[in-house]
Amino acid sequence: MDTRNLLAPRARAQRPAAHNPALFLFAALLCAAGVAATYWFFVRTTTGQLADESAFKEAELIAPATERPVIAFLDELPLISVFIAVIVVVFVTILRHRISPAVIALGTFAAANISSQLLKRTVLDRPDRGVVTLDFNSLPSGHTTLAASAAAAVFLLASPRWRPLAALFGGSYAVLAGAATFLNLWHRPADVVASLLVVAAWTLVGGLVMMRTNPDWNRWPAKGAAQWSARAVALLCAVPGVLATAGSLGLYCYARWHPAAVTSAVPLYFWAGLTLIVGVGYLVSSLACWLFSQQAGDPDRGSARR
Repeated sequence: MDTRNLLAPRARAQRPAAHNPALFLFAALLCAAGVAATYWFFVRTTTGQLADESAFKEAELIAPATERPVIAFLDELPLISVFIAVIVVVFVTILRHRISPAVIALGTFAAANISSQLLKRTVLDRPDRGVVTLDFNSLPSGHTTLAASAAAAVFLLASPRWRPLAALFGGSYAVLAGAATFLNLWHRPADVVASLLVVAAWTLVGGLVMMRTNPDWNRWPAKGAAQWSARAVALLCAVPGVLATAGSLGLYCYARWHPAAVTSAVPLYFWAGLTLIVGVGYLVSSLACWLFSQQAGDPDRGSARR
């Protein structure tokens, strides 16, 4: 009996892009659960409504209407976001000949914005919990959804090599846009957080479809400097994400149990809301960077040998 084949090390089977689709679906469900949890706590409970409205009022004191520095940016945000998405889609479609990915990216962009508007206008309501506030639901934020979904379209259409950087800069753009809507009193912090999670959920679904239907260019080395660079970018997003989220939760708890500490000089709810936006934005960017890099297909062995 020839045992040489039994003793010889077996080569690892070549993995296709999105070789573990359950990870994408689980992460998308996790983001959807985050939207539900954000809505339940900050809209359905008295404690959450009070925290969100307090952050809104404190932002009004910190950045009064006559001194808001980024109001012009907010006014142009929808046009800027759509322009970014269209330019990238046209570039990829014409120069890279990726018609199917462009359609999927546009579908993801549209699904995120349509679902955000449906949730805000028809599905979710804002019950009266005795908190003096606007009596209509504003969750999720449409402006933030536009900005984040435009960044998501760019991320989906980027090649695996450039997706980590697209996650970093796109996530930063979405966080900036979300923070601007809060600072300029267009939305409460929870509205922004919910919109980031809505876009993240649709990006994961769109990414799964993208990678499974277009495996030819969704390939990347599973080892070496390429993966190390992706992990470095994912870590670069994860560190501020974790720190900001933990800081936000700490501030919310401290303000809740020590209400006397909340003053105009120490706007705890304002900083809790702002850091929550930053934390969630960078956490979903880190998740996207890691998952899409890890789930890229193996390079073609024939081309690698050549």
